Amino acid sequence: MLEGRRIVLVEDDEIMGASLVQRLELEGAEVQWHRHILRALPAIRTPRKPVDAVICDIRLPDGTGEDLYETLTRTGHPPPFLFITGQGSIDQAVRLIRSGALDYIAKPFDIGRFLTRLTQVMQPRADQEMPPETGVSDAARAVDRQVSDAAGRASPVLLRGGPGLGKLRLARRIHDHSDRRAAPAIVLDALAGPVENETLARAIADVGEGSLIIVGIGRLPSDSQDLLLASLRERDFRLIATAGLRLEEKGADHFRSDLQSLLTSHEIVIPALAERPEDAVWLAARLFPAMNARRASPLTGIAASAEEAIRAHDWPGNGRELRARLLRAVEAAVGDLVLTSDLFPERAGDAGLRSLAEVRDAAERSQIAAALERTGGQVGEAAKLLRVSRTTLWEKMQKLGL
Repeated sequence: MLEGRRIVLVEDDEIMGASLVQRLELEGAEVQWHRHILRALPAIRTPRKPVDAVICDIRLPDGTGEDLYETLTRTGHPPPFLFITGQGSIDQAVRLIRSGALDYIAKPFDIGRFLTRLTQVMQPRADQEMPPETGVSDAARAVDRQVSDAAGRASPVLLRGGPGLGKLRLARRIHDHSDRRAAPAIVLDALAGPVENETLARAIADVGEGSLIIVGIGRLPSDSQDLLLASLRERDFRLIATAGLRLEEKGADHFRSDLQSLLTSHEIVIPALAERPEDAVWLAARLFPAMNARRASPLTGIAASAEEAIRAHDWPGNGRELRARLLRAVEAAVGDLVLTSDLFPERAGDAGLRSLAEVRDAAERSQIAAALERTGGQVGEAAKLLRVSRTTLWEKMQKLGL
């Protein structure tokens, strides 16, 4: 996700800074680490190479992250900022968001959640024609690249995957970024009911040189398949089709092998959301602002524990289920944050129990924090107290967001 990205880190805490640099470089990023505003300012304002994002602590030895950001905005447009803040500085972080900074994350944080937030604030690189639409995971970015490639071709394309994965949205995107975008895009939904030959013939006539999008093409009856294939040979229109995990769906008499071969030779398979937990968190963050804007008293955000619950859920309904749950949660939330109980009210009866993994993580976090406090933050000394290697302790600190 961060391969080739150039990031400026402004952080005076040696342990936090070293940990973040190590992880970001493992993800493929090029990192400049500065401990003071005085050094960070020219690195961001006049960089030798363009900066993709700035990760900045709110409290710094020679000022605040807010001072740095405001200084940069007085003379130009700074790169996207992700602020790191303690609980006591959240109001300041919110103020920065309102003034144009893109996001903040409160300490302590999970490194996976941090990387997701960082990916969300960055603008698409010049070599990425389309911004993230499917998600931020490697699998999702691969889908987006295939969509981008498909937009530049004239051949038919098939978008295949389970329900609720945004196949129609991606089909429209292919048309909107193609050289046919000035011509119409006509949608026929075979899942909504049988597509009669007359309806199909009219759509083919009306689409001209545009794109004919057929939702659930596996349900087309035999005579409609015959008409479609003949029209593809005779007319200059683009076919963009969607289907479930299997092309031939319930309701079709049969599916022509030549039409199937034509489609499956140019297919894009969209993985289920359960296979991409980081994309579930990304999608929730993407949907939240519009839903939150409808409230009379807006929420602050989605609680970290709720994000973990989103990451752990298997999402049988994919994005459609996530959207429905989040909408209900935003409407029902009574505090400042969307909580796990708002998203999954059916789990209320299990509220008194935590998984063994959660209990273990909480216990390890408490012991590590106590050891670090006793040793004044010296990781090597803390590792001796806990009777583990420095490397093992370092990895656990990263996992637990310490």
